[in-house]
Amino acid sequence: MVLFLFLVVALLVVVGAVTLAVIGGGESGALPDAPPERLTDPLPPDRPLRRADVDLVRFPMTLRGYHMGEVDDVLGRLGAELAERDARIAELEAALAGAQATAVAGPALFEGYEPRVAEDKAVQDRRVVQDVAGDKARDEKGDDQ
Repeated sequence: MVLFLFLVVALLVVVGAVTLAVIGGGESGALPDAPPERLTDPLPPDRPLRRADVDLVRFPMTLRGYHMGEVDDVLGRLGAELAERDARIAELEAALAGAQATAVAGPALFEGYEPRVAEDKAVQDRRVVQDVAGDKARDEKGDDQ
């Protein structure tokens, strides 16, 4: 029974002290109103974002979660940065593919190559006859020696 009375008295003392502190039992009077939390944007505007920048983002809490406008602003900035990086990556990949195609089948590939032009049948026949006649003449010279 003594222990019960002791706990009741201790509880009353604690409740009284808290009540005096909240109501204005001190030099400053009542507790000041807390200023509303605002997002301090840690995302740097002068350079591309890094993983650490995104890790530092902390949204202030409201009664029902986060301020939707502030979250939308940060997500919009992140989306714009990602779109810019995707476009730059695509541009660099296209340039790399073009450089690789030039290296594999560049202008040096066709050096010394002369395209064949279709000749008419009479010119082709004349060349064959000249080649055969030249071969016979060489054979006859070879037999004489």
